[in-house]
Formats: sequence, C-alpha cells, structure tokens
Amino acid sequence: MTQFLNLKTRHFVLITLFVSSIVGCSSPSKNSQSVIDESPKVNSQNTISKNPGINHGDLMSSVGMVSYTYRNSFARNFEATLDTIKSFGITNIEFSNLFGKTASEIRTLLDQRGMRCTSFGVGYNDALNKTEEVAANAKTLGASYVRVAWIPFEGKFTLATADKAIKDFNEIGKKLKEKGLTFCYHNHGYEFQPYDGGTYFDYMMKNTDPQYVSYELDVLWAVHPGADPVELLNKYGSRFKLMHVKDLKKGVQGNFSGSTPVENDVALGTGQVKWEGLFDAALKAGVQYFYIEDESPLYHQQVPVSIQFLKAQKPKTK
Repeated sequence: MTQFLNLKTRHFVLITLFVSSIVGCSSPSKNSQSVIDESPKVNSQNTISKNPGINHGDLMSSVGMVSYTYRNSFARNFEATLDTIKSFGITNIEFSNLFGKTASEIRTLLDQRGMRCTSFGVGYNDALNKTEEVAANAKTLGASYVRVAWIPFEGKFTLATADKAIKDFNEIGKKLKEKGLTFCYHNHGYEFQPYDGGTYFDYMMKNTDPQYVSYELDVLWAVHPGADPVELLNKYGSRFKLMHVKDLKKGVQGNFSGSTPVENDVALGTGQVKWEGLFDAALKAGVQYFYIEDESPLYHQQVPVSIQFLKAQKPKTK
C-alpha cells in the first residue's frame, strides 16, 4: 500500500511501524470489562447547520481516534499507546474501554499529555442499568457524549427489538441529559433492513426523541448493508453528532448481519466507500468529531495511511 505514498510518507509509516511494535500488537479480541463498549422524527431539530466547533476546511482539527483501534496496545502499555497516538497529531480519543484503569487515572494521563476524551462508549446494558456509573465515568474522563454501538438481539433484528431499543434509548438519553451529557446510538448495519417503506433505522430516527437521543454515523456500517452515508446525513442533519470514519475492502458483499471479518477494514480511501461529498455533508449536518476506527490486525500499517488521506481532504463547507 505504501508504494503509492511519497518518500516522506514512507519514512513516516516505517517509523510508525517501529513505534507500534514497541507498544504491542496482537490479533483483535473483544473485551468484557464492565461499563465498556461491546463490540426520523421530522421536526425543527433535524436541520442542516454549520458546525461552529470546527475549523471548516481543516478536517484534522476535529479528527480523533477510537480506542478500540489500539485495543491490544492499550492493554499492553496504556501510556505508550497514548504517546503513539499523539505522535500522529491526534489528541482526541473516544474511549470504549477503561483497560483496567479508573476513569480518574485515565484523565490524569490524558491531562499530562494535553490530550482529551470527548466520547465514552459503553455497552447497552451498562447504559441502561448502570447509568449513574456510566455518567460519572464520562464526566471524569471529560467526555460530552456517551455512545452505545450495539443493540442485543438473537437471530434477526425485529420490530420488537427496535421498539425496546427506542424506549430504552429515550430513557437513557433523558437521564444522561440531566447530567449534562448527550447520548448517541452508533449504527451497526442490521438497522437498515427494509421496514414500512423505509428501514428500521428510519423508524428509530422517527421514534427516538431528538431531545434525548442523537446518533454516531459509522460509515462502514452504513455502506456494508447498502445505505448511502451522504443521503443519511442530508436527510437527518443535526441528529448526527459524531462519526466513525472507516473503509470497507473492495469486493466485499454486505448484508444486514452487523458483522464482517475484521480483515475487511482497510485504510481510508483504499476501499469501496465513496468519500466525495461525505465530509461536506457531515460538516453541514453539524458532526462534531470524526473518529478513526480500524479493527484490522494491520491497523498499525493502515492508520498512518488513513491519516494522510484525511489530511488531504479539503471540505468546501464554509
């Protein structure tokens, strides 16, 4: 892949490979730690608005990293992994695991490096049943958002499952708002099954209260089931507050399972995602942060390529 990069970037990638090897890399695995991530109502709030928190035209000012990308490295050497991420010029992290530390310990390590956590990912059951603990950890970390990325279900995602999630999300979001936090649901593919002239995702957008429930658009998990991220951004506008930027290997045929081998995550700009116009649509919608997520075991090679891709983007949104 690096043969397409200039000499300067090749040197950057080689240095990154060396640093990553120090931090530690191993095959992906799911964590089971408590209070961590487990793997439209049409109204005036579904608007298109400029994001005042972003230096438009400089996408990197709003780019962050999902901790799950470096899950194995964080587990081996937390501090060195923070240093590796910061060496890329990225100081914003969405944590989806505490990696055996307390939120206070992580906050101290972030503060020492001039880094921050803006979003905290947790599992569905923890968000619902341990809302107070989740909120306390998020506030300690410094996060403004709490995110859930998976709705538990067996077999096929159904209307009953969607209805329960809608009820639970409205409840979770209301409680978190009272704590000064914004709740976001992260799509994972299965929601795009057809339903009632649209999809279950449309149904969830329509029935979740925009006062309490916002969304994090995962680009791969929109493309994999056949949805168009730009159309979603244009349709639902400010309901989207966050985004996971990740690309899907060319030739992969998607479905509604919400699952694909981690090897199908590829560097941004090398897969089948159509990026043209996507960042402009996201900025118009008001997306606050764009988190790099790469679940591939080759993340240490692919992340530098993805960063170069993002640096080359020049959104036209003013």
